[in-house]
Amino acid sequence: MKRNIVIAVVTAAALVGGGTATALAVAGDDDDSTSVTRTDDDRDDRGEDRSDDRDGDDDDGAVRAAAPGGVTAAEAITAALKHTPGTAVSAELDDGSWEVDVLAESDTWHTVRIAPDSGKVLGAQKDDEDDAAEVRAALKGASVTAEDAAKAAAAKGTVVSVDLDDDGGDKGWEAGTRASGGDARDWNVDLKTASVTPDRDDD
Repeated sequence: MKRNIVIAVVTAAALVGGGTATALAVAGDDDDSTSVTRTDDDRDDRGEDRSDDRDGDDDDGAVRAAAPGGVTAAEAITAALKHTPGTAVSAELDDGSWEVDVLAESDTWHTVRIAPDSGKVLGAQKDDEDDAAEVRAALKGASVTAEDAAKAAAAKGTVVSVDLDDDGGDKGWEAGTRASGGDARDWNVDLKTASVTPDRDDD
């Protein structure tokens, strides 16, 4: 009698779930009969869990966004300067967008955010900075722009940042790159020749 009930339950589960069901019945005394039912959905859920485990966490989205086919540092700088004319002093891929710092002709600072997949301007804001004189002094006589530095450093890997180093006697552009394997490196780009050399402080 209880075996008939088990079969009826399994059949109903298959019809309601829209898939197939596998029933395992252990027959003994009527009071000891047990059944285990597994549906296609159970198997699919386990497969998805295993797939998630293989994929792991994706903590390299920013770098992937700047990979071939995405917007490079040089392109982000070009887009930012088209929106806010001036001198680009830094560009960094941060929090899912390029952030480009621009020193306008009026010595006001602006941060322009660029979408890493389309190159569109996501927004811009005025910053309260007072080091315009130092930056202009560091760039006096320079022939290599931030965009040029980004292009030069791209030969070393995917450029994820460019910044002007105006401290001390070794003024120049600092560029950060990430190789396809995830290794991060820092480089110095000469303000006049665009030659790229390893950063002395890079471990």
